[in-house]
Amino acid sequence: MSPSQTIAVLGGNGVYARHLIPRLIGAGYAVRALVRRPEAAGLARACGADVRIADMFDEEALCAALDGCAVGVNVATSLPGPSGRGDYQANDRLRRDGTPSWVRACTRAGVPRIVQQSIAMVNACGDAWSDEDSPASAATEERAARAIEAALEMERIVRDSGLDRLILRGALFYGPGTGFDDDWFSRARAGTLRLPGDGSAFVSLIHIADMADATVAALATWPATRTLIIADDRPATWRELLSYVADVAGTTAPPPGGRLGLPSFRVRNTRARASLAWTPRYSDFRTGLAR
Repeated sequence: MSPSQTIAVLGGNGVYARHLIPRLIGAGYAVRALVRRPEAAGLARACGADVRIADMFDEEALCAALDGCAVGVNVATSLPGPSGRGDYQANDRLRRDGTPSWVRACTRAGVPRIVQQSIAMVNACGDAWSDEDSPASAATEERAARAIEAALEMERIVRDSGLDRLILRGALFYGPGTGFDDDWFSRARAGTLRLPGDGSAFVSLIHIADMADATVAALATWPATRTLIIADDRPATWRELLSYVADVAGTTAPPPGGRLGLPSFRVRNTRARASLAWTPRYSDFRTGLAR
């Protein structure tokens, strides 16, 4: 698609958007950042984005904000992070109840294409390798299971919208602004870092910069109606990941016994690499956590 077209980014003051918007503008796109709180959209505004106030549950405001846009990118989420921000129940509502409002607004505003952020955990199959066709196994706890169910419902709504769409299933975000790596290193230095369970479960990661790069690549190549996993090349066990964190922090390896939280997931990025002509700059956590 033409770099001169206008891209609307819903959730324009979130961490994903704060990495995505400067890249879109650098690629030549006009960007319209759709936010609930304009006072939190300083980075978007400083980059040159057009900031519009629009709540996901206010269809009329969304229609007005989307007018004239070629693509709507929905990165709105409320999944909890280490900082304490976010709420599983609010995230479920965004995905189950907010997504219909979003796709109706895009349809009414004449936005022909949408990109939807989703989560790679929907393809969690324990320790086995999985891809976009793999059904999710049972999650380790109720909140994670509900988050997966809500993401699948969100994806169904997007697929049934009749719009030209891409669904990008991101692995676990880390990197600047996400809070995850800062939290791991902080707890390692404080002696409070624990392995989830015995540390043998897998986690698939994606550096937030690579997630943003993949999204820009998706807009440039537009492999229509695809669902793609965006993850790094080498998933790791929690023991590998957090032992490395402790080693870099100069502390002893973390003991087992922490809350499991996420299901074990070990996903492939093969389709995204082929479809988007994209390669993660941080191939694994060792490169992404370099300090």
